[in-house]
Amino acid sequence: MFSPEGPTLRELAVQALSSVDHGYDLLAPAFDHTPFRTPDRFLDATAAALAPLGPFDAGLDLCCGTGAGLRALAPLCRERVTGVDFSAGMLAGAAAAAGPAGGPRRQWVRADARALPFTAAFDLVVSFGAFGHFLPAERPGLFAQVHRALRPGGLFAFPIGAPPPVTSPWYWAMAGFDGAMRLRNAVWRPAFVMYYRTFPYSAVRDDLAAAGFEVGLRPLGEFGRREDGSPRAGLVLARRA
Repeated sequence: MFSPEGPTLRELAVQALSSVDHGYDLLAPAFDHTPFRTPDRFLDATAAALAPLGPFDAGLDLCCGTGAGLRALAPLCRERVTGVDFSAGMLAGAAAAAGPAGGPRRQWVRADARALPFTAAFDLVVSFGAFGHFLPAERPGLFAQVHRALRPGGLFAFPIGAPPPVTSPWYWAMAGFDGAMRLRNAVWRPAFVMYYRTFPYSAVRDDLAAAGFEVGLRPLGEFGRREDGSPRAGLVLARRA
């Protein structure tokens, strides 16, 4: 499925019928060969936009998966970078892909993003492609955890895409996926939370502000603009006041 090194259709089906953490444990060895991994162009664009705002001493990749975001984060940080995920399989993949030591000290921590074991520990927190795993009601608690993990003045940054118009095939593909997941979770346990349309910028901005962040959005020009002139993608910059 997707490529010769990717998961088979059967393996994806088994993952989809598992819990989120166990499903990613199963998918971890083939994860980087699927479309679920954040493309390098998003990682590179985020790193380029953050570079003038640094350097940073300590950085955290929230829900780091197999570590692609951590590799983009490392050049921005002088002392240490940390990857946190609740899948042991994904963390093992991140550690294996880290390569030889060099640059900031690297570490991996298994933890739930809704209960982070950090207080005022980081100057920069990034996250890529993970927010579909959190229901809207969980966002305030999640953002409060990030706020607590940041030092005063610290920055929480993540890319976000503009929603596709209703005339786009992508709109209907995402709506169909979310509908299928809701049906799956209504009839099968444990639940597998993964939705594409539960993270609109306006609601996210309000939740970040309520958690104590000063919020801005920087267009990522590498991805062009829509017909109405708005950017196709932007970088959310939420600073702990």
